[in-house]
Amino acid sequence: MSSSPVTPRRAATVAALATATVLFAAGAASAHVTVHPESYAKGATDGVLTFRVPNEEDNAATTKVQIFLPTDHPVLGILVHPQDGWTAKVTTTKLKKPVETDDGTLTEAASEITFSGGRIAAGQYADFNVAFGQLPEDAGQLVFKTLQTYSDGKVVRWIEQPSSGDDEPDNPAPVLKLTADDASPAAAPAAATAKAAGASDSTARGLGVAGLVTGVLGLAAAAFALVRARRPERS
Repeated sequence: MSSSPVTPRRAATVAALATATVLFAAGAASAHVTVHPESYAKGATDGVLTFRVPNEEDNAATTKVQIFLPTDHPVLGILVHPQDGWTAKVTTTKLKKPVETDDGTLTEAASEITFSGGRIAAGQYADFNVAFGQLPEDAGQLVFKTLQTYSDGKVVRWIEQPSSGDDEPDNPAPVLKLTADDASPAAAPAAATAKAAGASDSTARGLGVAGLVTGVLGLAAAAFALVRARRPERS
């Protein structure tokens, strides 16, 4: 049984496709709506949350983004930063449990922010900045369920929340961690350790991707060497 010869051009094409697949797989894992920073201190005041919305479609633009704010642990004093080309609408709702603040008792809070009228093209993303007056003090995290609407009518629901020990879901909701606001000297080493661990994890991921790419390139080099070895010598 004869097999078709592996030409240098074919070997190079296979290697290029394999490399592109590895790089695409590495980047696609993080292509979902996220909130930044990833954490804030409980009860933090006068801060800004940035919601990053990437476009994952090849032939449609994102035309509307709806961010739902929790009302069981409300975020107080919401203000939306103007975004070129986009119109922002903040919807408020009556709270089941009023919140006591230095300025009095609040019975309503923002429950939804809708950005519409703009466009996020394929291969692009947009950052939507939202200022807050105060974060809740009685919660460990805030989940911001988000709906992303495309120009072709498709709606992606970023509403899933990972359970403890489970892998990240397909459509995770943006999650803001709320940490204890401990400014004592003993907290500094712990914070430094956590930061170092995060940096180490990011480095490990980067090295993992680099290793995969190196492996693919190594296979390509081996294939090319095999082709040269099989090429008949000319007299």
